[in-house]
Amino acid sequence: MKDIKAIKGTFYIQRLIEEGEHEHQDFKFSISDARKIARSVSAFANNDGGRLLVGVKDNGNIAGVRNDEDIYVIEQAAEMYCRPPQKVEFTAFKTEGGAVVIRAEIARSTHRPVQAQEPDGSWRSYYRVKDENIVAPDLMVRAWRQKESQNGALLSFSTTESALINHLEEKEMTTIEEFMKLARISRHSAEDIIIKLYAVGVIDFTYTGTTFKISLTQDYK
Repeated sequence: MKDIKAIKGTFYIQRLIEEGEHEHQDFKFSISDARKIARSVSAFANNDGGRLLVGVKDNGNIAGVRNDEDIYVIEQAAEMYCRPPQKVEFTAFKTEGGAVVIRAEIARSTHRPVQAQEPDGSWRSYYRVKDENIVAPDLMVRAWRQKESQNGALLSFSTTESALINHLEEKEMTTIEEFMKLARISRHSAEDIIIKLYAVGVIDFTYTGTTFKISLTQDYK
């Protein structure tokens, strides 16, 4: 299988399957759509990394990898349909009955955002939340880009920036609309402040199940 020698891994794979699908793991019975897989690569790379277990059905049953094509499609997804291209590490495990499961590992990207190309040719950034790949909001993508270009300069906080930090110390999380109302500023100004504070590691984005909210990073709590 593409020069990948399968190693014994029945119990290891079973332990992974018992975890179910989550923020860092996705089951794939088969791989056929490179652009769809690119969304998973983007989502894992933009979060803290993750793995695809190829040859495992959604219900956790092991079906085994059918042929090398699955690996080629994942490589195509990561290299051709992700921007910037991502590297995937493959390991093959032989399970009980001889079925082979491929673990495809995607690392957290050092350069975010990682975008995936859609069927219409457009590019979107994805983020992994629980067992789903969701489209990253524009504000978060802009914050990632700003952090990439940040020189790590020390920041002195303005009155408005300090007001947001104090507000988050009290409420833990807030929305951009609540911040706009609190500070009596425009959306444009609020977004600029949020992006600036994210870039220097003061705030982060927390997904609540329906939307992303702003919260303080652990270092500032």
